[in-house]
Amino acid sequence: MSGTDGETKRKLREMGAAALLEALESEDENLVLGMGFDDRLRLVVDEAHQTFNHAKVEGLIRRAGLRYPGADLRRVDRIEERGLDRHVLAQLGTCSFIERQQNVVFQGFTGSGKSYLGCALAKQACQHRIRAHYIRMPDLEEAWAQALDKPQGTTKFLRKYAAFTLLVIDEWLLDHPDESMRSMLPELLERRYDSTSTVFCTQYAKKDWHQRLGSGVHADAIMDRIVHNTIWVDTGTHNMREQALLNQ
Repeated sequence: MSGTDGETKRKLREMGAAALLEALESEDENLVLGMGFDDRLRLVVDEAHQTFNHAKVEGLIRRAGLRYPGADLRRVDRIEERGLDRHVLAQLGTCSFIERQQNVVFQGFTGSGKSYLGCALAKQACQHRIRAHYIRMPDLEEAWAQALDKPQGTTKFLRKYAAFTLLVIDEWLLDHPDESMRSMLPELLERRYDSTSTVFCTQYAKKDWHQRLGSGVHADAIMDRIVHNTIWVDTGTHNMREQALLNQ
């Protein structure tokens, strides 16, 4: 199957089968010598599929906008010392919570690794070929403010952020959301409710959320769409940033 002629190569590229063409070109004649057509075809398709899948995953990771693109749940340090539950992390790594449309909250002190864990979870979702996106709360607020000034901007904003199967919102409630954000968040979370999963990375315990959300009906609506179907993970008080500096 090697030695593919130019016209066949052109047709494969035209059909978007570049991965298959690369597999054909890299086929080792010595390894496939004596194999039947079906077996050789199976080998080529397997290799092409691996290349295609790798490219798909890499594209999802790149477009997810991760703050820590190298984050990996398998390389989380000092799990027991930080009070993290290894079993919970392993379960999150399967991404089964996304199938169940559950949310996740990583809550802990500054520097306790919340952002890293959020990015690691988003990356794990991408590796399962799930569309994920990471954004800081201040950047989400800025995007919303810009959307308010554009024709159909708010509709496009809500459609965009409702569409991600997994959305990671970092620095959740770091600042008090203004009235416009408090009005938008219930609508966004309603669109995501029971169909997608959202990860919240925050310094603040659940008991503090209502007050930081303004303590009104919007706070009630936001809380109602988060707290009932959520996995809560305490990231503890251990400052991983200080630890990283000490290890340098």
